[in-house]
Formats: sequence, C-alpha cells, structure tokens
Amino acid sequence: MDIKVLRSFAAIVDEGSFAAAARRLGISKSTCSKMIADLEADLGTRLLTRTTRAVTPTAAGHAFHAQIADILTRLDAAFEGVRAASARPSGPLKLGVPVQYTLKVLQPHLMRFMEEYPDIQLDVVLDDSRSDMTRDGFDAVIRIGTLEDSSLHARRLHDANIMLVASPDYIARHGSPQRPADLRDHQCLHYTNLRGPGTWPLRQGSEVIYQKITPAFSSNNGELLRALAVGGKGIALAPEFQVADDLAQGLLVPVLPGHALPGVPIHLVYSTRKLVTASLAAFLDFAARLDLD
Repeated sequence: MDIKVLRSFAAIVDEGSFAAAARRLGISKSTCSKMIADLEADLGTRLLTRTTRAVTPTAAGHAFHAQIADILTRLDAAFEGVRAASARPSGPLKLGVPVQYTLKVLQPHLMRFMEEYPDIQLDVVLDDSRSDMTRDGFDAVIRIGTLEDSSLHARRLHDANIMLVASPDYIARHGSPQRPADLRDHQCLHYTNLRGPGTWPLRQGSEVIYQKITPAFSSNNGELLRALAVGGKGIALAPEFQVADDLAQGLLVPVLPGHALPGVPIHLVYSTRKLVTASLAAFLDFAARLDLD
C-alpha cells in the first residue's frame, strides 16, 4: 500500500476535513478524496463518515488510524534520523515564546543558537497568550506556570519567582499591605493572561491561595504594567526576571515578600503527535545545555 494513501487518511482524521488535509499535504482535494475511496475499497469497509460540516472516522477508522499513526511516526523518525546524520540540522523552526521572558532572559541565547546552527531558519513569535500549537504551526512553545495538556512533551528549563512590586512613591502615598487581603484596598495592576479573572496567586505558608482583587488597571502586556508600577500607579504581580533591574535601581520595591511565589516552572513544550525534525532536535539539545538560573 502506498504510504501517501496512509498519510492522506491520517491527515484527514487529524484535520477533520478533506480540504484541510489536502492543503497540509500539498495535493488537490480530489486526489485526496480518490485515495480514501480506493483505500476503503481495498479494505472493504468505510473508514470515514462524511457530512456537510465535518469528516469523522468510523469505529473501524478510529482503530485503523490508531495503528497507522504510530507506524507513520516511526517512519518519519527513521527518515529524519538518516537525514540528520548525513547533514547539519537545517530547515524552519517556529517557536512561540512569552514577550518579556524572551527580551529579558532568552534573547542572548537565541543569538548563540543562530551562530551554532546557521542553516536553521528560526521564526520566533512573541506572544503572551497560550497559542494552540497545532493550529498556529509551532514546533515548540515556552510556557510559564503549571502545564495542563498531558498530550505534550515538556522539558523544564528552570524556575522563576513571581513577586508583588510597587514604587517607593506609591508605598509612601498609600502604605504597604501587611497581608494578602489588604490588596483589596489597593490599586492593583492586573495582567489579564493570568488564569482566573481578578485573582492573584500568592503563597500562604506551604499553600498557594488565590487572592481576590479589584483591578485599577488591566492589560495583557506585562511591560506596560511594569511601567505603570514604576510610575507609581499601583501594585503589580510580575516575574522577578522582568523587574530585576528596577529593583536593583530602587525604582520598585517588593510588596508582601513573604507571599511571593518561588519556583514557578518554565517549560519548553512540543507536541507528541508531530515529527521531531532535525531543527527541533537541535533546539531541544541546545536548551538542555542552557544555564538559565
């Protein structure tokens, strides 16, 4: 059986449509449809249920897909292994990374990666939202915080401290909160990409609590919130790497230091369903050698 037919069937199940699968494989929709019709004829059973809205696998299709997906992954890995052994890593590599983490921590390491692997075309997308890896075509992403999706591979890079900060001027005018509940009476600068609307994760003893706040200002951009905190507009919850320079210069001071969150994990995440290309393998190896603490 032609491997192209198996790839077409797997792509249709993954994408949920003939058109999307054809685009992914670089073939026409009619060619894709004919391959599946021939495959179903060869096997003597229907593998896909077609409606005007979607294409879904039948019970036989589910079972067939589960078996060939592993076979195709192994074949791809074998092909890529031979290519990788015979040439320097090359090709595109698309990464999704948090904005401030990249600018404050990762940037010099990305420059070194470019020097070590000049044949890899690196596409770095700075985005603080939790993008969908498959939909947005990322080979890997960096996530700050606890991971939820167990279908992904994750490599821990290091840990970050999350802390509350404010300017000395703000503290002079409004006083310093003595316990998390006091935050309800302060101007809080809220980062909207945090999980849970209107709550801040803080340490209380050995537990993490989620303190309710009423934001005086909200944004999905951490650098804007940092600038407002430096300008005396309120208290911000921020990673230490983002505000380290401001703390050293006295532009910001810690607030409720005993309730900061230490050891928040930062992971490099990649899909278990996608081929680990030579370029991604090179980046995984590079990341394993980084000293980010």
